[in-house]
Amino acid sequence: MVLVAVFGVALLVAVLLSGLAARTVLSTSLLFLVGGALVSDGFLGLIHITPDSGIVSVTADLALFAVLFTDGMHVSLPKLRANWKNPARALGLGMPLAFLFMGLAAHFLADLDWTTSFLVGAVLAPTDPVFASAIVGRSEVPAKLRQLLNVESGINDGLALPVVLMLIGAAGPTTGTGDAEPGAIAVELLLGLVFGIALPLIVNRLVRFRLLGAEPKLQPLLPLATGIILYAACHLTHANPYLAAFSAGAVLAHASPEAKASFEPLGEALAELAKFAALLVFGALLTPHLFGDLSLGGYAAVILAIFLIRPASLLLSLLGTRISRREKLVAAWFGPKGFASVVYGLLVLQSGIPRAKEAFTLIAVCIAFSIIAHSSTDVPIARAFDVEDLAGIPAADDDAGAAEMHAAQASGEAGGT
Repeated sequence: MVLVAVFGVALLVAVLLSGLAARTVLSTSLLFLVGGALVSDGFLGLIHITPDSGIVSVTADLALFAVLFTDGMHVSLPKLRANWKNPARALGLGMPLAFLFMGLAAHFLADLDWTTSFLVGAVLAPTDPVFASAIVGRSEVPAKLRQLLNVESGINDGLALPVVLMLIGAAGPTTGTGDAEPGAIAVELLLGLVFGIALPLIVNRLVRFRLLGAEPKLQPLLPLATGIILYAACHLTHANPYLAAFSAGAVLAHASPEAKASFEPLGEALAELAKFAALLVFGALLTPHLFGDLSLGGYAAVILAIFLIRPASLLLSLLGTRISRREKLVAAWFGPKGFASVVYGLLVLQSGIPRAKEAFTLIAVCIAFSIIAHSSTDVPIARAFDVEDLAGIPAADDDAGAAEMHAAQASGEAGGT
């Protein structure tokens, strides 16, 4: 119950400061991360959470599923068919390069064996644009950039999982990480994709029956029910829930735009709640002891992962594309490590492989540093695309300032078209 009380207080503070956070470098995500760290055993000792606590994996899993489900709804399938090359480059070239470079950094700087080093690279390869919501969630930002980051993050979680499982199996004796056979992994991914496509289509057909249909006030619960059934079905059948969530969101938005419109406010709020809860729990793991266990070489690998490896990998993958230089730089920077890396990092820790604890320490510190870096820079960079009013609150109080703001936005829109 202490954890519930702490979450309630953190949520109240975050809501009260959200208007300020949307216009400055202050980050609500960072508030929950720091809040979790402060109430943990490393500081105030109000809550006691360890990496093997069930609540850690459950909250991270739910948050990732919820975020991917709502992110999938932002994908326009017709636009994706017309502009698939950039996401394909990011996934087919940028992600493998990040995996390779991170593996090399973990081996030579953190002194991990080759297999564990590339396991760390696979865990940290997926990206999570939820910490760059001011970029991905704003219509003022160029559509190609939003589509690139959204599709990349929605699909790379599922692509990384097979590599993570196979490397866990290759790293040494394990204690129940599941079946890492390539055939079993392929079946899990295929099932996730099938469930994600089929279930929304079935629900959409049911709604169109003459005797069925939801009254207006209950319509937002229809996609929610679909998501809940999908989440349960994936875990009961061992289908990949993350690929299922993203594909279901995209199919639902395409098949039933009215369902997307009715669910969007509720879905965004639920995804934010799940994200904040997972951040609070993950923050509780960030004790001084955890940071003290990482070597100087490990910290060097973390810095390289955030400031060099991700940017260089994506920039190389986008060579020759028609994306503007500014958009390439923004896309290269916004590759935050998020809930997929948390979930996969916990798989590594609980696997029982020889260097599991060292690998998890490196992964956890990298995620923490990434959240701090990316969640505190999204708003300033979004303003470069003339996004002046991120919270729906005017940035200027006087009439002259407001007029100047609208004039700047109008000129930006004219330039964008």
